[in-house]
Amino acid sequence: MGGALDVNEFVAGYLVEVEEHLSASMANLLAVEAALRAGESSPKAIRELFRALHTIKGLSAMVGVEPIVDLAHAMETVLRAADRAAGSLSALSIEVLLRGLRSIEERARALAEGKPVLPAAPELLAALTALDLAAAPTPPVPTIGADPEILAKLGPGERVQLAQGVAGGRRALRVDFVPSPARTAEGVNITTVRERVGKLAEIVKVVPLSVPASDGAPGGIVFALLVLTSAPDEEVARAAAADGVRALTVEPPVPPAVAALAEREPDEPADREPQLRGVVRVEVARLDDALDKLSALVVTRFRLARAAAELRARGVDTRDLSEILREHDRTLRDLRGAIMRARMISVAELLERVPLVVRGLGRATGKQVRLEIDAGKAELDKAVAERVFPAIVHLLRNAVDHAIEPPAERRRLGKPEEGVVRVSCFERSSNQLELGVADDGRGIDRALVARRAGRPAPESEAALLDLITLPGLSTLDQATKTSGRGLGMDIVRRIAVEQLSGELSVSTSPGAGTTFTLRIPLTLTIVDAFSFLCGDQLFVTPVAGVEEVIEIDAARILRGPAPGQARGGTMLPGLGEARGGTMLPAPGEARGGTMLPAVGEARGGTMLPAVGEARGGTMLIERRGEVVPLVDLGALFELGASPARRALVVRRHGAPFAFGVTRVIGQQEVVVRPLEDPLVRVPGVSGSTDLGDGRPTLVLDLVTLSGRLSAGRGGRGALVRWAS
Repeated sequence: MGGALDVNEFVAGYLVEVEEHLSASMANLLAVEAALRAGESSPKAIRELFRALHTIKGLSAMVGVEPIVDLAHAMETVLRAADRAAGSLSALSIEVLLRGLRSIEERARALAEGKPVLPAAPELLAALTALDLAAAPTPPVPTIGADPEILAKLGPGERVQLAQGVAGGRRALRVDFVPSPARTAEGVNITTVRERVGKLAEIVKVVPLSVPASDGAPGGIVFALLVLTSAPDEEVARAAAADGVRALTVEPPVPPAVAALAEREPDEPADREPQLRGVVRVEVARLDDALDKLSALVVTRFRLARAAAELRARGVDTRDLSEILREHDRTLRDLRGAIMRARMISVAELLERVPLVVRGLGRATGKQVRLEIDAGKAELDKAVAERVFPAIVHLLRNAVDHAIEPPAERRRLGKPEEGVVRVSCFERSSNQLELGVADDGRGIDRALVARRAGRPAPESEAALLDLITLPGLSTLDQATKTSGRGLGMDIVRRIAVEQLSGELSVSTSPGAGTTFTLRIPLTLTIVDAFSFLCGDQLFVTPVAGVEEVIEIDAARILRGPAPGQARGGTMLPGLGEARGGTMLPAPGEARGGTMLPAVGEARGGTMLPAVGEARGGTMLIERRGEVVPLVDLGALFELGASPARRALVVRRHGAPFAFGVTRVIGQQEVVVRPLEDPLVRVPGVSGSTDLGDGRPTLVLDLVTLSGRLSAGRGGRGALVRWAS
């Protein structure tokens, strides 16, 4: 063996490990703080936090990052004392430990960027050393009914954890796993048993016990798993490959607020074997490369399909080739799914840092805020996650700084002093995610927003959203460290609508709160899309943005108001919403028909484009009792006089909008290439694609285009130039 070990090759892996353990540490420390506010102890979170810092210290020592070693060691000392106090930490301890985690994060980031890693701040090390945990409450230790050899290995935190579980209605059980050569041959060992039992129960401790060697225990060892569960005993025993379970008694059942007397410091658990998680870390650049290769295969598939169609046109028998192409399509779709799943991250992982953001905002503003997160099992592409997270942060700042009232004001209004911010997320379909940020604050003052913008008060929530997303508009008189410059909501709109081709909406109620909702695609690169013709021009649009494809019946088309009667657009509500308007008869009918309200009387309806923006005036089409504005895309883009036979219906702010097209060709996977050059970016065009003929085909964002037409804004000339 020659040469010294070069640790630089381990740095990339080290940074990934540290990032994961730091994220877990932040979550556990915030859980400890939440338990403290509720008057409870949190022994499990303390132990998990200790283990994460112990791992960070070991990894940092391996690569020689001594400042992180010093910080982690000092924090470990605090957590050892907290574990002896059964999971009790003071508010001051939590604050100092949080500063320690941030300090470790800063030094890890400096190492990643190739900058010098600064020594640990002496004042921080001194603060960690000076933390006084002697004042922690010391009520009696809960009594656990178990064998002495097991009790000897139970720390105070684990005893309290068992007591808390019993107090919460679960059963404390002991289940024994006896390893043997036969079970090992079947792939059953302590690691697999822990994984299976962990799905049914909370594992508090795994205690290895020495027993006399026998036919029943050929290795002379038994693993006793101490668990808390609500599952039936038979299921737990089956998961542990055991003959049965034994109940543990906890006397008396100790309420969650207790903490035990300091006992002997538990050793590092002997049962913690290395566990193979079946996870391989892959750089995002490699996944991007795989996606690029897949994109090339998708384009090649289009070329193959075109070549096969040309052969059929010449009379060649292509039945065998067609079968191969169908199998190729299935394989390619499966490959796409596999690569996209590899790129997906859970929304829960994306939102891991949100509690820390809200905590910092609450402290900066002096407001009491409780965060509630419901992320479910939703996932999205890492590239989308990286783009949308800044929008989430801006919405949280907006909620805490603008919406949530100060404690004194909430008391005066009869509200709890602690405000609530909820972040919820779920998949609306197989390719779209809905993310909401709601608060129980004061709601949006429409009159105040209108005065700040120098415009009339908005009558609909869509119009209100247009106002609050104006660049530079803020309702604060003076900018603060967290908001007040009027950029946050504009950034949210740009990210959700322009960058991600999604949708942003708002719902607000005075005194009750506000909800912002983002609907974004799960992925941006390879999407399912409809291809269609406008005249002789081919376009595509993502399936996620289309609510329905309908036939256009010329006999059911209505004409809007004559030019000059509704400049800048007319508001048309859904049927049944209008009051006191003008009756437009349905074609061929002398009475009945569709109600069109006078301008300004409609509520929550759909904005019709100004008459001059669509050739031939504004058209309306009836769909299942609902009147929908209809715009002929071919006429809008000046692509010829081919009549529109189909319509693609999209929905913006809850209101439908239909785009007439000449013919819908079908649905297919396309590779979207974004338009990066700002000189050629056009509202309503999200990118281009190649359908195998070597020519760029525009990808239309019909939701954004409907918004531009509804608002009567410009951009039509640019769209016409693009189309031609």
